[in-house]
Amino acid sequence: MKKTLISLLALASFLVFSGCARVGKDFDLATVNKIQNGKTTRSEIEQLFGAPFKTGIQNGDPMWTYEYNEYHSLGQDFSKDLIVVFDNRGVVKSHQLMSNRPIP
Repeated sequence: MKKTLISLLALASFLVFSGCARVGKDFDLATVNKIQNGKTTRSEIEQLFGAPFKTGIQNGDPMWTYEYNEYHSLGQDFSKDLIVVFDNRGVVKSHQLMSNRPIP
């Protein structure tokens, strides 16, 4: 019984300290450079990045969010977000890229 408990504690400790979780779908930062405000369409965004992680409204305009996060129990977490706002014609009105690491 004691050996089993020690083994379970060791396994739990290993999982906690070596764990990594990912949320969202990773996307290529270089692909973001292909987005042109006033030109790129909603269907082109979907072809480049797939379905959005979240959708919403910003100042009355449709907004799509692409998000990717890595959480590490040891080491630095990583996150990046792409927010795309469309006009009423389905053309990119504005977009922004954010990350907790430097963007090349």
